[in-house]
Amino acid sequence: MEAEVEEEDGTFTNISLTDDPVDSGPAALYPTQESDLFIMNCDIDGDVENQVEMEEKTRLINQVLELQHTLEDLSARVDAVKEENLKLKSENQVLGQYIENLMSASSVFQTTDTKSKRK
Repeated sequence: MEAEVEEEDGTFTNISLTDDPVDSGPAALYPTQESDLFIMNCDIDGDVENQVEMEEKTRLINQVLELQHTLEDLSARVDAVKEENLKLKSENQVLGQYIENLMSASSVFQTTDTKSKRK
């Protein structure tokens, strides 16, 4: 026995409803209800387990990828902060030297020898 399935493109596909064309007896056409339920349960349980397992794997893979991206972002941020820190240290050294030069050039900050002025 074959069934025709209409698809969206207007073509037909023949699908066989029997697994093995050699078995043509009544037992092949009408299996017992118990064996059908057992086979169906095995297929459903297997499919459900496989689907749950695949969903779990997909979820874990997505979580790992998200964590990798987060780690890359954090590493880039650490590098940027290190560069900024080095830049600020360099600027602080320049400013410190500039302040020292101003202080040495100004009479306000000159060290005075109080003993020599009294004499």
